[in-house]
Amino acid sequence: MRIFLTVIFYIICAALIVIVLLQEGKSAGLVGDISGIADTYWGKNKGRSMEGALQKATRFLVVAFLVIALLLNTSL
Repeated sequence: MRIFLTVIFYIICAALIVIVLLQEGKSAGLVGDISGIADTYWGKNKGRSMEGALQKATRFLVVAFLVIALLLNTSL
């Protein structure tokens, strides 16, 4: 079981690295808020866009990362 969790842990680590690198920087969002771009179609439907999907995937993978890290740490 420990080997299985370790393999899943490494896969999640690699996926987190890739997903974080695919996301846009937050500085672009700040400029968009100042210039009023946030009220456009993409600003209102950000949860349905690729950026929204990446954020949801990041949240899910971080929770999985923490849970598996705790499981691997307690099963010494």
